[in-house]
Amino acid sequence: MGKRTGILFLSVVVTTLAADNPVTFHKDVLPILQKNCQSCHRPGQIAPMSFLSYQSTRPWAKAMKTAVATRKMPPWFADPQFGHFANDRSLKASEIDIIAKWADAGAPEGDVNDAPVPANWPADGWDIQPDVIVQGPATVVPARPKSDVIEWSFVTVPSGINEDTWITSMEIRPSDPSVTHHICVYFKPHTGDVKYNTPVWADRPRDDQGNALPEAAGINGKGIPRSITEGSNGIEGCYVPGQRSQDYRDYRAAKLFKAGTDIVFQLHYTPNGKDTTDRPRIGFTTAKEQPQRTYVSIGISSPSDAKSFAIPPNNGNWESPPAEATFLEDAELVWMSPHMHVRGKEMTYRFTYPDGRTETILSVPRYDFNWQLGYELAAPIKVPKGTRITITAHFDNSANNKFNPDPNRTVYYGDMSWEEMMFPFFSVVVDKNVNPRTVIRENRGRVGGGA
Repeated sequence: MGKRTGILFLSVVVTTLAADNPVTFHKDVLPILQKNCQSCHRPGQIAPMSFLSYQSTRPWAKAMKTAVATRKMPPWFADPQFGHFANDRSLKASEIDIIAKWADAGAPEGDVNDAPVPANWPADGWDIQPDVIVQGPATVVPARPKSDVIEWSFVTVPSGINEDTWITSMEIRPSDPSVTHHICVYFKPHTGDVKYNTPVWADRPRDDQGNALPEAAGINGKGIPRSITEGSNGIEGCYVPGQRSQDYRDYRAAKLFKAGTDIVFQLHYTPNGKDTTDRPRIGFTTAKEQPQRTYVSIGISSPSDAKSFAIPPNNGNWESPPAEATFLEDAELVWMSPHMHVRGKEMTYRFTYPDGRTETILSVPRYDFNWQLGYELAAPIKVPKGTRITITAHFDNSANNKFNPDPNRTVYYGDMSWEEMMFPFFSVVVDKNVNPRTVIRENRGRVGGGA
């Protein structure tokens, strides 16, 4: 009886302590939101609700519990077996438990004096606090275009930057994310024949449902005059759902933006059933002095011709031909971002070093087109000259894929979301004297540092 009484007494003490120390918003929940959620859940960001205050968060308590318990939120898809990432937003089991207990207790506010110091987010919804803002072109996106397809367009605008400038971070912001598939930018030396704010695109041969015909597979970018991006280092940065900025300051690195350089916007919009106009902005932070290293953004592709890239109907695990490149310069890998469309299933990045060693540096076993995340390494990986990067991917063209618009047709490489793409991105830092165009040789034969 004594032992049983002791157990009962201990249970009463634990229950009393729990009652005396309830989970509250300001003391327990807000620190988690600041670290893992507020980057998206604040005004001007992609999330539809703000988690900056108790008043704006309280109505969502039960939904938050469900979202974190199922690990739907925060979105994070990297396999923890490979790599450590500075921007890992996934929650620990203890943090999930705190949010669940808070919701179950009726979402109590607690004492406001227990709250941490508010996070110092940049003004006006920016991820960075820009020193320079460049206004992009206005594009009318009709509720339903006549052709049912809005092809990618390229539009050149003047930068307004009239002296050589070292850019230390960049953020691309659409004004209407609901219709924006992606926005990428090139930095192009000014030429006298440039036509500002004039869209240029190539019409692809398509069937009556808007699907690219086999002869159109892999022609994205072709049909566009070379002069549109000629002289650039390739794609310097992109907005896609889930990311819109990159910061080079942590690596004591920058990109050189030469005086008078123009900016070419590559625009891809998907109508959402209502007429709208999007006008993106680009924000830059800048350095007063030349840094010691250059930040280089790179995109490579699998073979994209119809013979190499054709996903069979009802195939739930089709393996794409790989995207491969060889490093021609010593570099440090700092960032990676898989890119596929709605049938994308998984993507894996691997290195083969000059001594024959192989290393998996990123595995995304559950790719989600709605959240195309960038994965920033906690510590850069040294990449000696001669290293080969091989990136593989699988696609789900079956009825089990809830995002698949039609599992009964062959899918080719193309620009639209209902077509497919295998175009992984990654970023490296190199010595300031290295030409960004000569960092890699893509194994399709192209030498360069951009996409």
